[in-house]
Order: sequence, then C-alpha cells, then structure tokens
Amino acid sequence: MKKLLIVGALSLIAVMLAITVTACGSKKKSSSTSANGGKTEVCALLPDTKSSVRYQLFDAPLLSAAFKAAGVTYSVVNAQGDTNTQITQGQTCITNGAKVILVDALDSGTGASIEKAAKTAGVKTIDYDRLVLGGSASYYVSFNNVTVGKLQAQALIAAMNAKGLIGAGKKPVVAELDGAPTDNNATLFAQGAHTVLDPLEKKGEFQWGPQQAVTNWDNTIAATDFNQMLTKTGNKIDAVLSANDGLAGSVVTDLQNHKLNPVPLTGQDATPGGVQNIISGWQSMTVYKPVPLEAKAAAAAAIAIIKGTAVKTNGTVNDSVGKRNVPSILETPMIVNMANYQILFSQKFLTKSAVCVGAFKKDCKTYTTPYAS
Repeated sequence: MKKLLIVGALSLIAVMLAITVTACGSKKKSSSTSANGGKTEVCALLPDTKSSVRYQLFDAPLLSAAFKAAGVTYSVVNAQGDTNTQITQGQTCITNGAKVILVDALDSGTGASIEKAAKTAGVKTIDYDRLVLGGSASYYVSFNNVTVGKLQAQALIAAMNAKGLIGAGKKPVVAELDGAPTDNNATLFAQGAHTVLDPLEKKGEFQWGPQQAVTNWDNTIAATDFNQMLTKTGNKIDAVLSANDGLAGSVVTDLQNHKLNPVPLTGQDATPGGVQNIISGWQSMTVYKPVPLEAKAAAAAAIAIIKGTAVKTNGTVNDSVGKRNVPSILETPMIVNMANYQILFSQKFLTKSAVCVGAFKKDCKTYTTPYAS
C-alpha cells in the first residue's frame, strides 16, 4: 500500500490585497471595553488570501460583524502569507490589551509561537479553522476535516464510475494534489480520502499515479506540479484527487492547455471559480464548508470568554504533537456538485451574479455531462 503523502494543497485567484479591518464596538460599550480603556478586546489573525478567497469574501466581514453586534472592540487582520507579519500581528493584539485571539495560523510553528506569547501575557487563544500542533489554544473551531477528505474520495469514485472507469480490469490512473505539508488540515484531508481510496486501490479498482503536496497551497506551483505529472505519465491521468478548488483550477488550466478532455476532479471551499468549473463540466465536485457557521461559532466562543460565560463545544480533536485533546466546535461539511450547486445561492453563501457571468452564464441554465462520449 502506498504511504500517505503528508499533505498540503487553495486558490485560482492571484494574491489579493490585504484585508485589515479594525473597528470599535457599538456606542453602547460593554463593561469589559470600558475596563480596558477602549483597547482591542478580541483579535482574529487570518493567514492569507492565496490559499483561499474565503478569508476576504467571508471570514473577515463575518467575524467583524459578529464582534460589532456583540459590542466588543476588535481587530481582524490578514498576514498575507508572511509568518513574521502574523507573529507581529499577534504581538500587537497582546500589546493592545486583547483578551482573546483567534489564530488561523500559517503553520503550526508560527501559531505555537503566537499562542505561547499570548499565554504568557494571560491572553486566551482559539485555533480557528486550522489546528495548531503543539499549541496552547483553549478551543478549536473548524470542520471535521477527515470527513472533508472522505467526501472528496467518495465523490471521485462516483465520478469515475459515471465515466465507466471502474471495473473490468481498467485500472485507471489517479493523481493526487495535496495541500501544503505545513498545514495540518491538509494532512487530515488526505487522511480521510485515503481511508476510502486505499482499500479500493488494493482491490485493483484503480492505480495511484503521481502524488504531490503543493507548497503553500500555491496554485501557480500546483500548475507546474500537475504539468510535470502529465509529462511523466504521457498524459495518462484518468482522475485527480485535488485538495481544493484552487488546485483543481490549476489542473483544469493544464488540461485545457494540453487540449485534453475533463477528468473526474475534486475540490473544496465552494469558491466562485470552483463552481464555475463544476457547471462548465471541468470539475466533479467541491466540498461546501459553511464558513458563516464556523465564523459565528468562533466569534461566539471568543465573546463568551470575554464576558465570562461558558463556551459550548461538541467534541475534541487530538493534538498529536502537544499530546492533548483540544475542546472543539466542529461544523459539518457537504458535497456540492452539478445536481445541487444552487444551494450555495439559496443559502446566500455565493451570489448567482458571482458565478453565472461571462462564458459561464449559459452554464447556469444548461449542462452537458463531460463524461458523455
């Protein structure tokens, strides 16, 4: 059995402008705000805008709105992929009197450094979206990331079946593009996917092709990696397990540049670009992780700590490095494909105008399966 590649690979969009949102609470100050002289009570440290557009489109505005509604002073900042910047942002939060810091760390080393400094200063931390291995956060708010990988694998097999690739000794070649090896979530995505796929590979239902963890979830690097995979296999890649929509977009670009047909292809994050690839027949699915629920839960936990009330959790997640189980709030992800992508519009996660534009406008009305001969 092939060893699980320690993972990593999110977005089709180039580096976007930094999001920095710093605001005070409402005119009616909370008692804790008055006590610290109006300084920042809660900070959210977001990692970048390269791995996923979600941080600009959803996390920053949603967290800001929740803190503002609660009447607490807050700062929501983005490190734009720079570890030194993220550490400095964490220190600034501590200096400005933060009682709680949400840490969506660029990597566990950076996150652990921020959390150690916060703990020394008596500031509570919450791991947001990514678990900091060896950290000291009081809580972890995310999704069940092993389940994300399982959903991707299940959908990949379904798409391969739909194309007639499984069975009769066909042994299709499945390539794998994982997330950044420094991101524990990427490891969990791959772990979940392999629990589904490895038993099928053992049975001879398919064969593993090239596998690669993509540095920093960088889509440009992913395009180079997948192009090398095509060269190595003589374009003989029948399906791709891709960790998110950004990496999947790189696969689509390479396939189109080589004038190749669509192949079963997974994604994650339900980004506008990912959904466009789905409705145009180039991507099989994406994993929808309702970020509004995650942001709401993280904000509620931070506000509870500030106000001295109980934080409600629904499980624990093991920190294998720190050898501890972190009390967690885990939301549930779901598969989105051509059959149900409009749920993203009805739940106001995406707007139709963001997806059904330009060349994709017609795809929102009609659809021809890419697996038809």
